[in-house]
Amino acid sequence: MARAPSTPRVILTHAAIVLITAVTIYPVLWVVRMALSPSQQFGADPTLLSGGWTLQNFVDVIGTSDGTVWLFGIQLLNSLIVAAATAGVGLALSTTAAYALSRWAFPGREAGMNAFLVTQMFPGVVMAIPLYILLDTLGLLDSLLGLVLVYATTSVPFSVWTLKGYFDTIPVALEEAALLDGAGRWTTFWRIILPLARPALAVTGLFSFMTAWNEYILAATLLGDPRAFTLPVVLQRYVDDYGTEWGHFAAGALLVSLPVVLLFFALQRYFVEGLTAGSVKG
Repeated sequence: MARAPSTPRVILTHAAIVLITAVTIYPVLWVVRMALSPSQQFGADPTLLSGGWTLQNFVDVIGTSDGTVWLFGIQLLNSLIVAAATAGVGLALSTTAAYALSRWAFPGREAGMNAFLVTQMFPGVVMAIPLYILLDTLGLLDSLLGLVLVYATTSVPFSVWTLKGYFDTIPVALEEAALLDGAGRWTTFWRIILPLARPALAVTGLFSFMTAWNEYILAATLLGDPRAFTLPVVLQRYVDDYGTEWGHFAAGALLVSLPVVLLFFALQRYFVEGLTAGSVKG
């Protein structure tokens, strides 16, 4: 029977946890303080408690318009459409590819997997110019469809690698039993494999969504119309050559982070299960 830890050890452990937690959340609280500050100056004061808090920065950011349309609402919708479509395209194309790579040995299988891996080695900025020329030729600049296609070029390889590893952990005997009962290959994949792979699908979709939601460089390069901007591009507009609107920037950063935080908590159960799947065999 394991011996209970001593009281001093328990106290030191909890003190260390509290200290690490405080250090971790302090930058977030600092951003919250700047977002609630009436000033647009950078808050150099290390104390978090300061008077004169206001929600005006949030009101200004949310109420942004060009005189005719509600720009922030359109830009928020743009980000949601691009991120959700990128995750959807990534999952739709990668599930069947990952299943085939997991279940069948065919010529070029290893080369294909390695090719997917190589594509992840290059940062987006390296592909910015070729992608710009390609989208310009296709007439997809300032287009959400063009941005989704660009993001899908990185979403699909990542999703294939993630899902292929999870499909490897699902016993082939389950499919063989379904085939013996008269189920077709597609029915087996749709009704057995995909339901069992829900944790991996949730994790993969979440990572694809977050990547598209937070991406800035390609969006700023390929989008020039404010009505087509995504939220990361909007945040950059608060920083210019003559100064930075820190209050608006902090409020915008919190608003941009909120949907991802809510989605993470909604999928947290699948997230933990998907990350630990396959770590133990037997």
